[in-house]
Amino acid sequence: MQKENLWQSVLAQIQLEISDASFNTWFKNTKISEIERGRVTISVPNTFVRDWLSNKYHKKILKGLRNIDPGIKEVGYTINSSSNSSSVKTRNSESKKENEKAVDNQMEFQELSIDHNTGLNPKYTFDNFVVGPFNELAHAAGFAVGKNPGSLYNPLFIYSKTGLGKTHLLQAVGNKVKKEIKGKRVFYIQAQKFISEIISSIRNNKMEEFKYRYKDVDILIIDDIQFLSGKEKTQEEFFHTFNELYEKNKQIILSSDRPPKSISSLTDRLRSRFEGGMIADIDYPDTETRAAILKTKAQEKDLTLSDDVCYYIAENIQRSIRELEGVLNKLIIQQQTKDTVINLNEAKKVLKNINQTSSTSFSFNKILKTVANFYEINEKDIMSSSRKKEVVKSRQILIYLLREELNYSYPYIGKKVGGKDHTTIIHSFSKIKKEIQKNEEIKEELSYIKESLMSV
Repeated sequence: MQKENLWQSVLAQIQLEISDASFNTWFKNTKISEIERGRVTISVPNTFVRDWLSNKYHKKILKGLRNIDPGIKEVGYTINSSSNSSSVKTRNSESKKENEKAVDNQMEFQELSIDHNTGLNPKYTFDNFVVGPFNELAHAAGFAVGKNPGSLYNPLFIYSKTGLGKTHLLQAVGNKVKKEIKGKRVFYIQAQKFISEIISSIRNNKMEEFKYRYKDVDILIIDDIQFLSGKEKTQEEFFHTFNELYEKNKQIILSSDRPPKSISSLTDRLRSRFEGGMIADIDYPDTETRAAILKTKAQEKDLTLSDDVCYYIAENIQRSIRELEGVLNKLIIQQQTKDTVINLNEAKKVLKNINQTSSTSFSFNKILKTVANFYEINEKDIMSSSRKKEVVKSRQILIYLLREELNYSYPYIGKKVGGKDHTTIIHSFSKIKKEIQKNEEIKEELSYIKESLMSV
């Protein structure tokens, strides 16, 4: 059997065993480059894919090959040099001044390359979006919408905590449509900017111009839609824009830091629209996936990192992909200003400095303010004796966090929270602890509050 036919047969077999998202991510642009004496060599586009196939899919690949040709005993991987030669170049001969300029250019790339007609950054594509169990559903839904906007999942609602890749995925959908479906008008906008446009249009009696601007959009992408919370007039205008586009089968894609049911002060009719399509979440990536993401982004920036460095960083930076990028930028500066190779010791030094400058210390006032902001309740009401349902709930959440995060004693929490009896405090803490086990909504809300505490 010819190499091409052999590999296509293996791929067809593997595609039945894994998700489309994983298949498109890891097996795209791969082929058999050589078959010799029972050894098959597979050509891959870069070291990241090579390492992933070798570690995660090697057994499936070998099994698939042997099912077709029992004479195959071994599988190896090689990088297609024509597509990846730039990623292995070194910069040792460049001057420090040139290196620093290169770093600056890389960090400014995102701002300078934005297409002002669409609001999209061409940097964000499906090709450099790393897929894992934490985002597989969201990726698959986004990819499907990119192939056939307006007919599958409409609206598409993606939610996750900050820094986990929502913006990348949303813009990847827009860039896919822009590239592959000619004539479609794509527009991406941050919710805060969208709100500012509505306010400005109302103030200047230009709402008709605003409506005209959006009526011909084929794919409307709005990031961080949770900022509509509490803005009644803005929600009303967005509702009309949403309906007009939806009725014309125009694609609407939204993102938020929480699911629609957890966005407070959102009108029921908007919440109903948001929940009427496809809702997918992005969770925290595991250590292995974080290492893969780091390696991918390092290659994009022409930086070579060893596996032990990648895994060390991934084990110590757990909260967001954005933090991984921040560490990576510091490593680039470290390498290019000191003209040194980044080894494990250098990585440890950089992380130590980051941890020292970004260590988070919670306090009573910080937790109280964060809880009050999340539930949109006055801090004084939480500290009062009010028995309103929403106030009691926020007070119980506060008590739970004071016990869990600050390890305050029950009597001390009672004194801090309006002079409550310690038995009341124990009851409140126990109630929330039990709720977490059976109430997914409470669990999610606590997770968002903790995430807000970490980012304040």
